[in-house]
Amino acid sequence: MKTSVGIGRDLHRLVPGRPFLLAGVRLPFEKGEAGHSDGDVLAHAVSDAVLGAAALGDIGELFPPSDPAWKDADSMVLLRQAWKRVRAAGWRLENLDCVVICEAPKILPWREQIRSALAGALDVDAAAVFVKGKTAEGLDAAGRGLAVEAEAVCLLGKDL
Repeated sequence: MKTSVGIGRDLHRLVPGRPFLLAGVRLPFEKGEAGHSDGDVLAHAVSDAVLGAAALGDIGELFPPSDPAWKDADSMVLLRQAWKRVRAAGWRLENLDCVVICEAPKILPWREQIRSALAGALDVDAAAVFVKGKTAEGLDAAGRGLAVEAEAVCLLGKDL
């Protein structure tokens, strides 16, 4: 078996009038992610992790923000399309570990729903996916409540 590790990271400003989305799950909050698509930082980070592990590019390459076709796009649809490319190259997901960094809203009450959404998009058991929420302790843009950040690491496997 061949394995490959991928990492993804995304950061979006938080602005009023947009939904706060993590893996397509809408969390109640007065601000949401600014972005060309729906701004779902977790879906973007996971897309980059799986694409990178398979050496198939990144989300900006596949769905460039300069292309109006992706304006307000559902990031979970983009993740499914990215994952379809990875699967077509013969890879399977062994595990995915994610961190969401923001001061608010709290991630823990929504964690299982977010894990299930990611597992569904990647066609794996939720036991292969984990999501943690962390704060930035008042430091940087996320710590001041101006942004939300997500990081994802995945392990892909392929039979030789």
